[in-house]
Amino acid sequence: MRAAIYGAGAMGTVLGAFIARAGVQIDLINRNQKHVEALRQKGAHVVGSVDFVQPVRALLPQEMEGQYDVILLMTKQRYNADIAGFLLPYLKEDGALCTCQNGLPEPKLAAIVGPDRVLGCAIAWGATFRGEGVSELTSDPSALTFSLGAYGRGNHLQEVKALLECMGQVCVEENFIGARWSKLLINSAFSGLSTVTGGTFGEVAKRKDSRRVALAIIKECIDVAKAAGIRVEPVQGHRIDKLFDYRGPLKKAVAFALIPVAMKKHAALISSMLQDLRAGKPCEIDFINGVVCEYGKQFGVPTPCNEQTVRLVHAIEAGELPISFANIGKYTL
Repeated sequence: MRAAIYGAGAMGTVLGAFIARAGVQIDLINRNQKHVEALRQKGAHVVGSVDFVQPVRALLPQEMEGQYDVILLMTKQRYNADIAGFLLPYLKEDGALCTCQNGLPEPKLAAIVGPDRVLGCAIAWGATFRGEGVSELTSDPSALTFSLGAYGRGNHLQEVKALLECMGQVCVEENFIGARWSKLLINSAFSGLSTVTGGTFGEVAKRKDSRRVALAIIKECIDVAKAAGIRVEPVQGHRIDKLFDYRGPLKKAVAFALIPVAMKKHAALISSMLQDLRAGKPCEIDFINGVVCEYGKQFGVPTPCNEQTVRLVHAIEAGELPISFANIGKYTL
């Protein structure tokens, strides 16, 4: 089986290194020529909660040849239409394009490559790019989990599961949209606020002001999912929709107290959107918090905190606001 990671940046480099370390051949493809050269010459160096160097096969997109059985897509969603069109000739007729992106990218990819060739993977760990050939794994090694599902018939589902198991535990989800939504819930709260404040997930969870906003964002996501008939799946065995849903002040206080505990294994993470903003690039806020807002409008559920997160991030992109915890004061709770 021929397999590749397209968009082997921070997370793709880590995943590719784990897969290669398990003795499985996989191509790491990235447009950054210096990163590709470093991977070729020195191997993939994974630092952070683990530390190892692994020789890998790295390519530029223009060096791709032949067709793949499986391509793991780990680029930014903003360019999905162009990238899926580019990858189409490199994907076998019965191949699988497995999107490891955040949000809900599967429907638009299925329209380009066909539903049976689309798999989705929600990743519950994080990584930060530290330089050419070097990525930091910012999650605890015990929290390296994946939720995998099929959009259509599920070409190569078991083969992709085996690839991901080279790194961590894989749960194949019957209710994949529910698994997607559980990751979207976490990303909307913690990736969104990490981007707005410049803080780590742990800092957002620890500070009471940002934690209040995080809880409000989570509650909006849960309410939207209920209205849409989406059953939110557990994350690493925990029913987050039950833990953080509330009606009265007592349950709200308990949910508020649980947030730092829930984020303990991921406290060092920073949002990839924050990394983009710091690099002067537009980020994916419209595909994270923006998706919650779209569903909220469709099903008649107010999402003011998610909407404010989108507005604040766009203001930061436009140079109208700094990245700062002072932005938390712009939320109305």
